[in-house]
Amino acid sequence: MRSVAAALLVAAGGVVVARVNARRAAVAGGYAEPLTDSIRGALTTARKRMDRRIRVFAETVPVNAGAGTVGGSAFPAAPGSGGGSHGVAAVDAGVACTNADQAAVALGWRRPAGAKGFVPALEGIRGIAAVGVMTTHVAFVTRSSFGSPAKRILGRLDLAVAVFFAKSGFLLWRAHARHAREDKPGTARPAGEFLRSRIERIMPAYVVLVAAAMLLLKQNHVNGPVTWVLNLTLTQIYTPKFLVAGLTHAWSLAVEMAFYAALPVLWTAMKGLRGDSAMWRIPAILAFGASGLVFPAVPWQSLGLIPAGVNVQILPPAFTAWFAAGMLLAEIATAPPGALVRMCRDKMARYGWWFAGGAALVATTVPAWFSEGFVHPGPVEFATRTGLAGVMAFLVLSPVVLAPEGTRFPVLESAPLQKLGTWSYGLFLWHQLVLLASFPLTRTALWDRRMGVIWPVTFGGSLAAAAASHHFLEEPARRALERR
Repeated sequence: MRSVAAALLVAAGGVVVARVNARRAAVAGGYAEPLTDSIRGALTTARKRMDRRIRVFAETVPVNAGAGTVGGSAFPAAPGSGGGSHGVAAVDAGVACTNADQAAVALGWRRPAGAKGFVPALEGIRGIAAVGVMTTHVAFVTRSSFGSPAKRILGRLDLAVAVFFAKSGFLLWRAHARHAREDKPGTARPAGEFLRSRIERIMPAYVVLVAAAMLLLKQNHVNGPVTWVLNLTLTQIYTPKFLVAGLTHAWSLAVEMAFYAALPVLWTAMKGLRGDSAMWRIPAILAFGASGLVFPAVPWQSLGLIPAGVNVQILPPAFTAWFAAGMLLAEIATAPPGALVRMCRDKMARYGWWFAGGAALVATTVPAWFSEGFVHPGPVEFATRTGLAGVMAFLVLSPVVLAPEGTRFPVLESAPLQKLGTWSYGLFLWHQLVLLASFPLTRTALWDRRMGVIWPVTFGGSLAAAAASHHFLEEPARRALERR
């Protein structure tokens, strides 16, 4: 695989150099304009075309100050607005509408479902992702994660973590994307308020999990105060040999908390990209995501910048592509509608997106390209697998986020999956402890190939623990902390 990748890189580099030289010669001979001028002209033309379509629509289409009907598509009025929720009655009702809303109405569309508010289908996806992560962990300890195509898929469902990260990136970036599109100054939310809300949501149940794992599992009784502190503060991934029984999956929480800390820096750095300059936000996010694919290939330890023994492939910068997938969706959902939004308009389109996402996941299980099981991959393999997982997360979330507002997803919005989504954080937290307990409970030795026995017990026990965690721990802690 490495030789094929190297050959492709060399060939691609040769093509790029040839094209650059040809372009440079054409510019020097006066046969072409400089690349920067071409890009600037294309962007200016696209913006003028969109503005012209909006202006023509506003001058020719009658305004309905009630329901806001455009071309036979009804837009329900927003509470207290006195007009259409998409700004159709903005002239009469004095309601300011965003460029994205104006453009959507001008094209006769409803705005994307993810542009604002709660998206129920995302809750269902989150529940499925939590079960996928649990399934891979069960497959690993029952030696069912390798050896056949089906088992290899079971062994790669942990890439559902990419969906968690992308969903977080989308929801937490959306307000800032919309804020910039509306040409508002500063940022959409104070950093202190945001960080406090994240700590209140994540830490109470996690602290209880750490205490339970350390006290209930005999193998953890040898751990000293340093191990306790590292795990309680979610800084364990920055040290060698950080794995602790019952807490091995918490690495992803440590990465997510690092992203929460970095997010205010990112949105502050991009606060100047608003209004007409907001078009540059997407290239900036793409660069941020691409940095994660390069990060593991840099010899940080040889350069003395990261201590020896620390796993570079588990550090937060290695997963920027997964968060960037969600941030990119937030930008697309709040921008004037374009090609990707058009591709999500048809009800049947979702299946094409999900099929492509599934194909990206299956590609990571091909043994000729990727190693099986929990094997430490090389930099090229890691970057490729991480990149495919980011693409998979983008493809899974896109049809839900970019579908027209009001589009229904009956299965994802069903009561069982909504409840599973509500309990997904607890399911993720507690499933490792339940998994370890399921072996003696079923009189099964560790590593025995009895996934058909261990999986149902782990799922049932984890679901019960998740429900209890939500009702008796997470929600009471959140309410108590909010009252302070």
